[in-house]
Amino acid sequence: MPESVLAVDWHLPQIPVGSWFKAIVDWLQGNIGPFFDFVDKVVNGAVTGLASALTWPPSLALALVFALLGWWLRGWKFGLGSAIGFALMDSLGEFPSAMQTLSQVLVAGVVAVVIAVPTGIAAARSEAVSRIVKPVLDFMQTLPAFVYLIPVIFFFSIGPVPGVVATVVFSLPPGVRLTELGIRQVDPEMVEAGEAFGSPPRRILTEIQIPLAMPSIMAGINQIIMLSLSMVVISGMVGAPGLGAEVYAAVTSLKLDLGFNAGLGVVVLAIYLDRLTSSLGARSAVGRALRRTAAA
Repeated sequence: MPESVLAVDWHLPQIPVGSWFKAIVDWLQGNIGPFFDFVDKVVNGAVTGLASALTWPPSLALALVFALLGWWLRGWKFGLGSAIGFALMDSLGEFPSAMQTLSQVLVAGVVAVVIAVPTGIAAARSEAVSRIVKPVLDFMQTLPAFVYLIPVIFFFSIGPVPGVVATVVFSLPPGVRLTELGIRQVDPEMVEAGEAFGSPPRRILTEIQIPLAMPSIMAGINQIIMLSLSMVVISGMVGAPGLGAEVYAAVTSLKLDLGFNAGLGVVVLAIYLDRLTSSLGARSAVGRALRRTAAA
């Protein structure tokens, strides 16, 4: 009996981590609110402007442009498949929503790449930076995706902006990790050769390390785009327009046909972006050399 009472009544002191986090969010809202207003205007303007540009031309004309881009980067088979996929999307009536989703993915992807690549390079060149960055990336990758939406709603209300901001945070880790990995995997003898010829560190980075690490960096960018697309769909729950909003509306109203059409649009967009960004890494100088070696 004493043992059971001890097991039931004895607890560790509760640590109010959630309350601390709420206090931090409240402090940020009260002290740097103008910064969040500025971010809201910039991101909202970028998403709205890009969505308007993508929905302005006729859908079939834009689908042809996407198909030609795919043909140029990957060949006629991919170009033909892209044309069929976007034509199917148009026939389902999902083309405008897909372009709204694409605008959010592109804005979030560009911001994430601008942050991730320099951070990965800094982590590769400094052990101190790497030790600081790694636990932060671990936390960002393991935290559930829905949790990212909670604080950004407090900062930016509902709409596309909280979705884009949460998407940037969610998609950063693979870009940083693969950039760091690519820089670290560069043959040290190549770096030593550059140093022997008197090249400064900046030139060694830009002309030796980054070109040789480009396949790994492009793989990180590919993962950023894919995670951005998955998170943009989830951000439809907080009012971001596009395919994510349609999927969420279909789930809440149990409309199977609407959900399937929007989901099919997500699949077409995901396959197109995945193959397109993968081909960019293969078209780098190192990627071409690897293909020639494999063919030989």
